[in-house]
Amino acid sequence: MSSPMTPGLAAARLPAEQLAENFDDLHAPFAPHEAAVASDRCYFCHDAPCVTACPTDIDIPLFIRQISTGTAEAAAKTIFDQNILGGMCARVCPTEDLCEQACVRELAEGKPVEIGRLQRYATDTLMAKQSHPYTRAPQTGKTVAVVGAGPAGLSCAHRLAMYGHDVTIYDAEAKPGGLNEFGIAAYKATDDFAAREVDWLLGIGGIAIKTGVRLGTELTLEALTDHHDAVFLGVGLGGVNALRSDGEDKDGVRDAVGFIKDLRQASDLTALPVGRDVVVIGGGMTAVDAAVQSKLLGAQNVTIAYRRGRDAMSASAYEQDLAASKGVRLMFNAQPVAIHGNGSAHEIELEYTADDGTGLKGTGETIRLRADQVFKAIGQTLTTDGGLALDARKIAVTGAGRTSRGGIWAGGDCASGGDDLTVTAVAEGRDAAMDIHDVLMG
Repeated sequence: MSSPMTPGLAAARLPAEQLAENFDDLHAPFAPHEAAVASDRCYFCHDAPCVTACPTDIDIPLFIRQISTGTAEAAAKTIFDQNILGGMCARVCPTEDLCEQACVRELAEGKPVEIGRLQRYATDTLMAKQSHPYTRAPQTGKTVAVVGAGPAGLSCAHRLAMYGHDVTIYDAEAKPGGLNEFGIAAYKATDDFAAREVDWLLGIGGIAIKTGVRLGTELTLEALTDHHDAVFLGVGLGGVNALRSDGEDKDGVRDAVGFIKDLRQASDLTALPVGRDVVVIGGGMTAVDAAVQSKLLGAQNVTIAYRRGRDAMSASAYEQDLAASKGVRLMFNAQPVAIHGNGSAHEIELEYTADDGTGLKGTGETIRLRADQVFKAIGQTLTTDGGLALDARKIAVTGAGRTSRGGIWAGGDCASGGDDLTVTAVAEGRDAAMDIHDVLMG
């Protein structure tokens, strides 16, 4: 794992003022007049395709109409009724692949209604108010354990609390938020928004959070089911896949998730070391986030190396273009063979790949790139399953998150199905809470 003393890595490659500018909001929030103009572009379709494309089924035409009539707080309530983390989702959702791609304006003109920015405008307006917009139902006397304080767990906990159940959230980290707090690019959620959103969500009452406790060590499913009427698992994916390449253990080689976490929690970006020549291995959102942020920290050369072609990248075309616009080089059909250097990374050797119809294979042709820092962003794995049945190396679920064991539900990245998006995790947590409530209340 890299450290500030690793050769080739250096802190303060850019002055503090430049770093502050680099990590400012990726998309500036709408001013009221901008929101009014943007909302007027909506056709308010009756059978709106944007709603179908939204994993949380937000009534998008309704909330945009509410913005257009000057009732942004009512618009936010429309959003939060379906997606209590609508503020974060407005910032991080790949709207270009979801609601905005389905927008009739996009199909007709190539320029969709800016649904994501309008959603942020509405949710930010309501969240700025002092009072929480929801009240709890009368207490049921039932208690539910939620393991994982990420999007799925928070969504589940809020809906359960709203129904009158008492909820305790357990999380392995020192602070709640999960992926929203530790795993997304800093320029997507500025001003400590993830933490502020959690505090706002807890305003409903009836939710306690215990941090620093991990399933499989401090927690067991047996103890949780003994002390609670139901359990929801939203533990995410804590493990990181290995490169399985020679030299992977050299200094300067680490997982991209850890790098992004360190950056998100850094109080002073000038103290965060970054390489001069950075190579990120992977093709997903994490790879793009790590690469772009390396460039924004002052890395001179940053390359994303992906073993397949551009069309196979799980990162959206928008994210790929964002990386390119920041000066990141995208290299396709190249897989790591070895990392060279005397104790610390100095070069990475990549082999070109091709699909001959029977699967992806190395061609034998290689290339070396200078690399004093290498980030692994090739997927994450489940680290604890509690002994539950698995499906494709995730916790197997049916219906609204029911696992192989009665009284235990799961959702988010740790559960089978889904597409590893924040908004999908929110939907799965919400739906599981509704199912849990139905079961607990008979």
